[in-house]
Amino acid sequence: MAAMTRRERILAATRGERADRLPFIHWWRHMQTGWAERECRNRGMGLAWARPSHVARTRNVVVTEEKDPSRGPGIVRITYSTPKGSVYVDEKREPGTGEWHANRSWKDVTPWHLKRLIREPQDYEIVQYIVENTEYIPDSFPIEQAKEWVGDEGVVLAMLPKTPMARMMIEWIGSEEGRFYIDHKKYRDRIDALYQALSKSMESLYEIAAKSPADYVWIGENMEGLLVSPPLFEKYFLPEYEKCCRIIHRHGKKVAFHMDGRLNVLKHLIAQTPIDIIEAFHPPPMGDLSLDEALRVWKDKAIWVGFPGAIYSLGTEAVKEYSLNLLRAAIPGERLVIAMSTENLVSNEHLIALTSIFEKADLPLTEEKIEKIKKAVS
Repeated sequence: MAAMTRRERILAATRGERADRLPFIHWWRHMQTGWAERECRNRGMGLAWARPSHVARTRNVVVTEEKDPSRGPGIVRITYSTPKGSVYVDEKREPGTGEWHANRSWKDVTPWHLKRLIREPQDYEIVQYIVENTEYIPDSFPIEQAKEWVGDEGVVLAMLPKTPMARMMIEWIGSEEGRFYIDHKKYRDRIDALYQALSKSMESLYEIAAKSPADYVWIGENMEGLLVSPPLFEKYFLPEYEKCCRIIHRHGKKVAFHMDGRLNVLKHLIAQTPIDIIEAFHPPPMGDLSLDEALRVWKDKAIWVGFPGAIYSLGTEAVKEYSLNLLRAAIPGERLVIAMSTENLVSNEHLIALTSIFEKADLPLTEEKIEKIKKAVS
C-alpha cells in the first residue's frame, strides 16, 4: 500500500481515522524557510496555514495611525473616530512587523496593546457602534492561493477572530489588574450589550468561512482557565461555540479552536461543546492537563498538540525525551496531530530533532515501537 501524503494523514487523524504514521506539522506563521525546513518536509513534516476568507468594511468610522516618538520606539496610536466619539489603542510593534509574515516581527512577536480600546464606561457604546457598522464580504482568494501552494503537503484553514467574549476579555478590555472583572461587575449591562452585538455580527463570518474552500475553520481563541472561570464559560462561551459549530457544520466543515492555555478546570465543559479540533493544546509543563487525560475526556475531538516551547530551552536531549513521552501518552496515536510550535520560532536543531522521532512514529503506536524509536535516535 502506498504511503499517505502529509495532507491525507492530517485529514485522517482529524476525522478520527487511523493514518499510516503520526501526522506532524509546522505552522507557516512560525516557519523559517531554509535547509532544515526543507529537510524536515522531505522527511514527512506537513504544513498548516491559516488565512482569512473575508474582508471587513466599516461605515462612518475613520481610522488613523499616528507615530509619535515621544510615546516610545515602535508605538503606534490607532484612533477610531465615529459619530458616537473616538477610541484608540497604543500598539507596540517590534522591528520587522509587517515586513515578514503573519504580522510578526523578526523575532516572531505579534504587536501588543499598551493601552486597550476600552478604558472608560463610555467606550463601550463607541465600540458597539463600530461593531454594528462593520460588514464582512467573502474573499476566497487567500484560501485558494494557499491551497494551490500547499497542495498535498498539508492543510489550509479559514482564520476567524476570537469569539465575542474572548475578544473582549483578551483584546479590547484586558485582564490586567482585574480590569475585565471589575468592569463585568460595574458595567454588566454594557458588556452584555457589546457581547450580543458582536455575537450577532459573527454569524456572517461563520457563514463565510464555512462556505470557503478551506479544509477547516480556525478560531484563534487563546482559551485559558486562569482567565475564564467555569461560570463565565457556561454563560458566554458555550452558547457561542454551539452557534458557531451549528452554522459551520451545516456546510460540512470541522472547526478548530486555538486553546493553548491551562484547561484542566474547563475540561469537562469543553467536552460538552461541539468543537471538532482542540488546536494548540499544550500538555505540562506549560499546560495543566496531560495528553492522555485529554484524549480520554475529549473522546469525540481531535487534538492538535502545540509542542511546549519551554522544553526547547532545556536543550536537544530534553526535546527528544519529551517527544518520546508524548508518544507514550498518545498510544495508540489516533485523533492526534503534533505541531512543532503554535507560538514561537523553532531552531533548526530542534526541528531536526523532532523530525527524527516523529518520522518514525508508525501507527498504531505501541511501547515496543517507541522503544525502537528511542534506540534509533540515541
